[in-house]
Amino acid sequence: MELPAYDPQWLKDLLRYMLIVRCMDGRMMKLQRAGRIGFVGSMHGQEAAMIGACSALEAQDWLWSGLREGGAALMRGLPFSEYIAQMYCNSNDTAKGRQMCNHLQHKGSHYPSWSSVIGTQLPHGVGAAYAAKVRGLDEVHAIFFGDGATSSSGFHSGLNFAGVWEVPAVFCCVDNGWAISVPSSQQTAQLEYERKGECYGMPGYAVDGNDVLACFEAMKTLVARARGGGGPSLLVLRTYRMQGHSSSDDPTRYRDAAEVETWTKRDPLERITRFLESQGVLQAGEYARMESELLAEIDREIHIQEAAAPMPLKSLVEDVYGDIPRHLRKQYNEFLGVAKRYGDADVGDGVFPL
Repeated sequence: MELPAYDPQWLKDLLRYMLIVRCMDGRMMKLQRAGRIGFVGSMHGQEAAMIGACSALEAQDWLWSGLREGGAALMRGLPFSEYIAQMYCNSNDTAKGRQMCNHLQHKGSHYPSWSSVIGTQLPHGVGAAYAAKVRGLDEVHAIFFGDGATSSSGFHSGLNFAGVWEVPAVFCCVDNGWAISVPSSQQTAQLEYERKGECYGMPGYAVDGNDVLACFEAMKTLVARARGGGGPSLLVLRTYRMQGHSSSDDPTRYRDAAEVETWTKRDPLERITRFLESQGVLQAGEYARMESELLAEIDREIHIQEAAAPMPLKSLVEDVYGDIPRHLRKQYNEFLGVAKRYGDADVGDGVFPL
């Protein structure tokens, strides 16, 4: 099969975005293990799925995350500073410390804040896509979720309404084989997830999620279809979650080491690197230089955000009302009195249940 004629610089940029995801992920996992941040949903192994698919989106399009798509938000404009500040939940955190770390959002790239509740982003994304259609906006909404979410009520509600309303959306199922510790075979009888789209009046397709160019080409076709009024579709990105569901998870308790080893040999970054080298796009030593530069940039920002002040206590009563009402002022003043009497709270030793 003959490949399309890609611009060499675009191909190199694609690798760089994937490498940003890998470098950021590695640094965040180390910070979590050192007790310096609280929670990470590792993106390792899924770089091609998120970067390839989201490279097909335009600036006005929306990205609705299921968990690990923060790497794609970095490609679409989320600054390192905001990403890392949110991981620390410090005074630079645009969510003002009200979300768990790793629960990112970025207005500038149309990346709404997401929830750990499985599947809830699907109806939200469909509603936004329907609003865009009603208003005549040139938007496509990419709605990401894991394979386990196909068994959620949000999946049924979201795809059902999307099909009825013919909204401009592409549903992206990141099939990484595991819904936390539950394998696909134990959470659905239909292992060909793409066929689930047929039940809701939309076409479904599956692609190798570790092939960044295959992900891009498939998504480009479906985004163009949605933008042209063709309605929603379902795209399954078949990949693998190399680490645990989260930093609180021990995957060795439920999956075979041989399975992990098999997928290690299919590493998406190694795959695109070999291809670019074979095409003469990437020169010897260039990957290592790129990685070194990115890690240095990320490390500089980590030092900045780690030194940042905590979120001020006053933020607890901000943003809900234009003017802070009397009852909130009263509660806040009482809270300050308690804090003055008893001092700062001790850091707990509890473990996040996931």
